[in-house]
Amino acid sequence: MNTRRFSASHLAVALVAAGVFGAAGATAFKQASAPETVAAAAPAQQAAPVGAVTPPDFSQITQRYGPAVVNISVVGTTKVSAEEEDPFAQFFHGFPGYPGGQGGGARSVPMRGQGSGFIVSPNGIILTNAHVVNGAKEVTVKLTDRREFQAKVLGSDPQTDVAVIKIDAKDLPVVALGNPGDLRVGEWVLAIGSPYGLENTVTAGVVSAKGRSLPNDGSVPFIQTDVAVNPGNSGGPLFNSRGEVVGINSQIYSQTGGYQGLSFAIPIDLAGKIKDQIVAHGEVRHARLGVTIQDVNQALADSFKLDSPSGALIASVEKGSPADKAGLASGDVIRKIDGKPVVSSGDLPAVISLASPGDQVELSVWRGGSERNIVATLGGAKPEASARADGQGAAHGKLGLALRQLTPQEQQALGSQDGLLIEQVGGPAQQAGVEAGDVLLSFNGVPVQSVGQVRSLLDKAGKNVALLVQRGDAKLFVPVRIG
Repeated sequence: MNTRRFSASHLAVALVAAGVFGAAGATAFKQASAPETVAAAAPAQQAAPVGAVTPPDFSQITQRYGPAVVNISVVGTTKVSAEEEDPFAQFFHGFPGYPGGQGGGARSVPMRGQGSGFIVSPNGIILTNAHVVNGAKEVTVKLTDRREFQAKVLGSDPQTDVAVIKIDAKDLPVVALGNPGDLRVGEWVLAIGSPYGLENTVTAGVVSAKGRSLPNDGSVPFIQTDVAVNPGNSGGPLFNSRGEVVGINSQIYSQTGGYQGLSFAIPIDLAGKIKDQIVAHGEVRHARLGVTIQDVNQALADSFKLDSPSGALIASVEKGSPADKAGLASGDVIRKIDGKPVVSSGDLPAVISLASPGDQVELSVWRGGSERNIVATLGGAKPEASARADGQGAAHGKLGLALRQLTPQEQQALGSQDGLLIEQVGGPAQQAGVEAGDVLLSFNGVPVQSVGQVRSLLDKAGKNVALLVQRGDAKLFVPVRIG
């Protein structure tokens, strides 16, 4: 089965959300001297060299734990559309006499794929990716000693892309599990898998980043590496230099379909929690807070008077959700969860994903210029909702908006009496990304009900303001620089 890929445009969203496009500041040093005499210069302070760093010898890890890494072959079905089967179908769709022209819907076709996995229990419990076994009717596991077994899929969790399968065997070799929290950026790591079906292929590299959030995978704090991972590596283990599995290789960034230096692994502590639930109950229950969130950039930080552009900004709170019951509100910025700093918005769902329904979390929240602690009891059932906005973006002129009151019908459709319809956009608001037809819900966290109120808030505002707008069914904060 192919390693999952995402496009360059999607990667840009993920990288911006994580803050890697921030500008680096430069420090200038100026030497001062007396008019006629020069004091003896102090010896220049130089950083002590780290010393020669040599890569570890991975041969012992490969020899000891390689036999616990398996090749997975899958036979099943997948849904394809007429356009995927025939590129001309989109032009002839609906024409009488054209094959498939009348139907045009998706249909099931045979599918074969390959992936990797690793044994975590001597009685045949194997961890892999959910996308490796998705749609599988038959799963075959091949060991390094050439033995083959038919495997049963005990369960899979598409939200985290973790699956558990089992083969009927005993006294199997197993891997040792480590703690991803102990990983350091720059540390050597090793992958073993079956890229393109080439069994037990070993590749090595370093940890490039930790806690990386990717598009549509906000609940997983990925480990980013530069280990060569290719289609067929999916589900294989990522080892640290001590021979402990710290992750499951899951995704790559690629414009070609193959390795381009960016690989992503699911932390093994998260995968282990999913595995335990599947083995015990056959299903996974995810914790849920019930908020949509976005990153805090410098403009939003200035608007909310934060000391740094960090935290998870709450764009909306679902009615009746755990967040609503705990008293969280739109415009709150979550700075810590259970004492752990929330630097980017992806840090919040990463912690929630390791919790269980019914668990309590303590949130350090910035609201109205001060910090407060709020305890929330997490719910379950629905998947955690998360939304990102890295946009740059009420009265004409200074802000650039033409506003009007909502009609009763519009208020009913919106489900609220608060808000103003944005009829025209120009100036700073347009440059920030506000669009005509958006509904302005709040100004710097204050719900708005009239144009006069917006003018009053604008008069008291600084150079940056945060507008909460609703666009369709989505809500997001847009930072607007007006100074």
